[in-house]
Amino acid sequence: MPTILNPYLSFKDNAREAMEFYKSVLGGELTVSTFDDFHAAQDPSEGPLVMHSQLTAPNGLTLMGSDTPSRMEFRPGTNFSISLSGDDEAELRGYWDRLSDGATVTMPLEKAMWGDTFGMLVDKFGVAWLVNIAGQPAEGAPQA
Repeated sequence: MPTILNPYLSFKDNAREAMEFYKSVLGGELTVSTFDDFHAAQDPSEGPLVMHSQLTAPNGLTLMGSDTPSRMEFRPGTNFSISLSGDDEAELRGYWDRLSDGATVTMPLEKAMWGDTFGMLVDKFGVAWLVNIAGQPAEGAPQA
């Protein structure tokens, strides 16, 4: 699978509605996983919220999004990141290493509960990045 660069949008309690709207605009296939799906809700009221969604349009456009848990800051206008994802570990780790120069790592690049290697950082220019290296799903993890 080639490496994909795409926007990742953050919402406050309406990610599903927003992503369904974007699907109506762009077409394609939408997958949605909730915090409950991954047993990752720290507050039970946030269980049904979207932990990750991905819209893949027939022409190759990809858009991802999620709800922002109450423990994390949400500021409209700054609610986006750039996502790098794929299965070429050397390539993606290289991007991570170079982006990390002068960056603030908000989540280290390490094995995630869904089986991939995942990390987040804010680069020295204030741009938020997510890096996801596809791996084998963890036992019992839902398939996105």
